[in-house]
Amino acid sequence: MRAAGLSGVDDSVRRRAEYSSDASNYRVVPTVVAFPRHVDEAAAALAVARRLGVPVTCRGGGTSIAGNAVGTGLVLDFSRHLNRVLAVDPQARTAVVEPGAILDDITAAAASYGLRFGPDPSTHARASIGGAIGNNACGSRALRYGRTADNVVSLDVLTASGERLAARRFGRDRLAAAGPAGVALDALVADRLSMIRTEFGRFTRQVSGYSLEHLLPENGADLAKFLVGTEGTLGLVAGATVRLVASPKAVALAVLGYPGMPEAADAVPGLLPHRPVALEGMDARLVEVFRARRGVDPKTAVPGLPRGQAWLFVETEGETEAEARAEAERLIADGGALDAAVVTGGPAAALWRIREDGAGLGGRTPADAPAWPGWEDAAVPPSHLGAYLRDFGALMTEHGLDGLTYGHFGDGCVHVRIDFPFSTEPGRFRPFVAAAAQLVGKYGGSMSGEHGDGRARGELLPYMYSPEAIDTMAAVKAAFDPGNLFNPGVLVDPRPIDADLRVPQAHPLRTGLGFAYPHDDGDLSVAVHRCTGVGKCRADTTASGGVMCPSFLATRDEKDSTRGRARVLQELANGTLVHGFGSAELASSLDLCLSCKGCSSDCPAGVDMATYKAEVLYQRYRRRPRPAAHYSLGWLPRWAKLAARGPGLANALLRNRPLSAVAKRLGGIDARRPLPPFAATGFRSWFEGRPARAGNPGVPESPRAPVLLWVDTFTEHFAPEVGQAAVRVLEAAGYAVQLTGQPVCCGLTWISTGQLDGARRQLRRSLAALDAAIQAGIPIVGLEPSCAAVLRGEITELLPGDPRAAQVRAATRTLAELLAATPGWAPPDLDGVAAVAQPHCHQHAVMGWQEDAALLARAGAKVDAVGGCCGLAGNFGVERGHYEVSVAVAETALLPAVRHAPPGAVVLADGFSCRTQLDQLAHVTGIHLAQLLASRLPDQP
Repeated sequence: MRAAGLSGVDDSVRRRAEYSSDASNYRVVPTVVAFPRHVDEAAAALAVARRLGVPVTCRGGGTSIAGNAVGTGLVLDFSRHLNRVLAVDPQARTAVVEPGAILDDITAAAASYGLRFGPDPSTHARASIGGAIGNNACGSRALRYGRTADNVVSLDVLTASGERLAARRFGRDRLAAAGPAGVALDALVADRLSMIRTEFGRFTRQVSGYSLEHLLPENGADLAKFLVGTEGTLGLVAGATVRLVASPKAVALAVLGYPGMPEAADAVPGLLPHRPVALEGMDARLVEVFRARRGVDPKTAVPGLPRGQAWLFVETEGETEAEARAEAERLIADGGALDAAVVTGGPAAALWRIREDGAGLGGRTPADAPAWPGWEDAAVPPSHLGAYLRDFGALMTEHGLDGLTYGHFGDGCVHVRIDFPFSTEPGRFRPFVAAAAQLVGKYGGSMSGEHGDGRARGELLPYMYSPEAIDTMAAVKAAFDPGNLFNPGVLVDPRPIDADLRVPQAHPLRTGLGFAYPHDDGDLSVAVHRCTGVGKCRADTTASGGVMCPSFLATRDEKDSTRGRARVLQELANGTLVHGFGSAELASSLDLCLSCKGCSSDCPAGVDMATYKAEVLYQRYRRRPRPAAHYSLGWLPRWAKLAARGPGLANALLRNRPLSAVAKRLGGIDARRPLPPFAATGFRSWFEGRPARAGNPGVPESPRAPVLLWVDTFTEHFAPEVGQAAVRVLEAAGYAVQLTGQPVCCGLTWISTGQLDGARRQLRRSLAALDAAIQAGIPIVGLEPSCAAVLRGEITELLPGDPRAAQVRAATRTLAELLAATPGWAPPDLDGVAAVAQPHCHQHAVMGWQEDAALLARAGAKVDAVGGCCGLAGNFGVERGHYEVSVAVAETALLPAVRHAPPGAVVLADGFSCRTQLDQLAHVTGIHLAQLLASRLPDQP
């Protein structure tokens, strides 16, 4: 292929591992992955594959849940380069797009005309139009706007023979006008009109199989619509013209509560005459999983919901919000619900986020056990939905399985993740799925309602189609692709549903681990298989405060996504591609992970790549020589303590360019990174030497509640002014500030460099120093978010057998958390303060920034909180080889926000790394929350 002119071709083991799975249960390792830059390159790749007999699989965002975006031969990833919206025609309400264009990007391009692309699967922020065409994607609002097939005008297709086919509605010209394949199709349709009319297109979500109804003469012989949903088995989509719809001017969300999901489904037929925009079902247990997720504050994660164990989310529209609300109230009157509410704005958006994260959230049961797709997309006519759900629930009980249901109830489509015991009893999968397929057939339903059949359901099509229909689909495949070049094993002559399952091929990784993995049965293999491929890590969620995944947003390479890394780690557990923790593939995959922990809260499945990276580094270098940066940066607290004996001399040496350059080179530090100066006086020295707090003469002072201030390395040696401000704020709030008798360290720098035995030693020493405070029940306040996050997170995974670790975890607070819980405390007046805030990634992931936001709002400050990561991320951005990516990450959200801040705006950044990045790249001085609050306290008498 390189000889044919393709520049983006990769057959490395690591790349093949990254593309061995999509969002399904299947593992199919490709031979090679290519990234065409234009259609001519795709055609050249296709020609090479045809000549060599290599199968071709097309891929966009890789979010297929059915296994139709993986293949054994050539995988063509269109999302990397062929991802543009080429034109928008507001008069015709159409857009011309490349196959890798992301659905949200199409909507964004049309937004200025008041238009959008109608179908919105939950992956709309990272799914491509090519994938949507392949699967006939629908989403929540397909109830109003239709499926992808209903929104495609024409397709530019490369056939197996290399022809360029313009697929459109042929009408009276009939299909023969499409060329040789069209002639064959025309004859097939004419010969089997009766069967096509009775078996295909019976209800809107009949997505399984080929949608032959579009080829009927009464439907305009629409070849473009027919090709939608053929899952890349008949041709390569090189471009498309899609229909756009008007965006609603105002919407409201009616939330109706019911005793259970079947009762909610029973109400659906009575609500459809209201013509809602969307009508979704949600199981209460799925919401409970969301509430229980690590890193999610249960007080703020879920808005108040009506009474019930299941809900219908019904979106209505109007010219104004009042009209949309009025329509929602009318709909509620016909809903027969236990309780109901109408929400708009932020609360409605929060509920939609839960619904959109369903595929990931459903990957863990309420008992925190793994749950899987495989039977996640069946659909029945809405009038049968309640009865189907009752029978389906009984079927799961009969097979000893459980699952969390949700879905597009207005269309009769049900999503569910089921706790199939793939790692222990994979043989239980087939009997259940076969019985479930028979049940769907009984209700006149479809094996797939929007995800496609792929490897998960192709074998099941005889449960809903006659032998004649199955033969007709095979004949269609033969007409378009006689050599079976495109996506073999999918739809026609399908692979067995239980072939190529990923989890049964994985081995446990339990022995000698650095972390305890209490949520994953102590098994790193179970932990890395949390990633089911939903791909949220490929979406830019920074505008809504998300962090994951900063490295992917910087490079746009699957290698640098949380999912891509998880796939390589899964291959470590498999053992056939990636061999051992010391493999070059693992090193390359994890190199640009910033260890920001954003995925631990933003990933719906709870993947924690920072922990996995630390584990891999621990296994790779344990009792072996390490990279220089592990000693220079991983042992930073030791070097800072040594420099504190003579900070002036240390700073003078750092300012000496030749000496500094040598130190950086020997320490594995990028030459472009200035090294921050050490403080002339450490915080502890200041605290011990300050005068006693003055009181009012003759007036006895009320006893002050004690609080222990955790003095981290950065506060002690680099930014003592932060600690000083915190002391002033805490004392003004009525606290008596205490320090530990001995210096403490959370071990963060040891953790991030995989020196976990060293981290444990640091934490045990710290626990000994904290023992008196723990026993006295004194709260611990951390100022450096990453250190507080260790005390709230990793400490119990590194020291699972030490009861003091859990006590410290329960006692640790951020400054905002402590102040918010202080009776009678009121913040100083911050009215008139405009601020740009960079919540620290670790705080976002572990503690949350909600209390900080609430405190600042209560004080009167106007704050623009920035999503994403600062890019320095502790040692990451300082290490040699990471500078460019570190800067690119900062340019994702932080630096643009600072540049566009109003004059005089305060830049809030509690993390020392964040402030350092701001100083070095933006030449802006960031301040800690403690400093902002202290600056507005009245002067002491």
